[in-house]
Amino acid sequence: MFDSNSAISASIREEISHRLHQVEVQEGVCLLMAVESGSRAWGFPSPDSDYDVRFLYVRPRDWYLQLKPGRDVIEHAITDEIDLNGWDIRKTLGLLLKSNAVVSEWIESPIRYRDDHSIVHSLRTFADSVLNGRALALHYASLGTSSADRWLDKTETVPVKKYFYALRPALAIRHLRLSPEARPPMNLQRLLEGCGLTTSILTQIETLVVAKSQTNELSNGARMPELDSLIRNELGRAAEVPGRTRLAADALHAADNIFLELVNAL
Repeated sequence: MFDSNSAISASIREEISHRLHQVEVQEGVCLLMAVESGSRAWGFPSPDSDYDVRFLYVRPRDWYLQLKPGRDVIEHAITDEIDLNGWDIRKTLGLLLKSNAVVSEWIESPIRYRDDHSIVHSLRTFADSVLNGRALALHYASLGTSSADRWLDKTETVPVKKYFYALRPALAIRHLRLSPEARPPMNLQRLLEGCGLTTSILTQIETLVVAKSQTNELSNGARMPELDSLIRNELGRAAEVPGRTRLAADALHAADNIFLELVNAL
């Protein structure tokens, strides 16, 4: 299986580190974490995959006291295959209250570009405490279905990239069905450990990982009927994952405490 620890060369890490430092200086923010969020962290990169660098940040306390709220994202155009974007901590906590899958994945990424701020541990604990498994499952169902709709029920070959963009959400739903109390791992190899799949299917997925590592993003691959069936089945079972109708009474208070502790410490 793919080793995410070797997915980023030393020279790329150095360049990403430089750009992250520039963000801090130019924007006047403190980065809380910086991770890889794309196919390299997912565990199935292509030779020409971009570097999808995502970060969380906090601004000085007085910035949050403005009458007109400021922009809560920092976005940079892709330059030399490095895609650099980040979210403000207040936005992040609001999304975690909704069991947002994107934030959930970022905080669990196996590829870190700098040491995490101690608050990241609190974010993981908080994400677990407010987990709405069905919300995550419905997100993955929408994501996977939008990717698979154009090819899943047809017979022609399909780019390996598109296979994975439907397969990974399907596996996340399966993981949630089997372990509804746990957020699905971001990395494919760890995700598979909790999916209880047959040796045949695991071998086919490994074949796809190897194929994607050797071809460009748009190269076609042979169809695999067992995987097609798995994708179709799991994308249709998101509603089986238990959910919740409302947040616990103290959830918003807990989010406020995390936020206030952080900004008051700056």
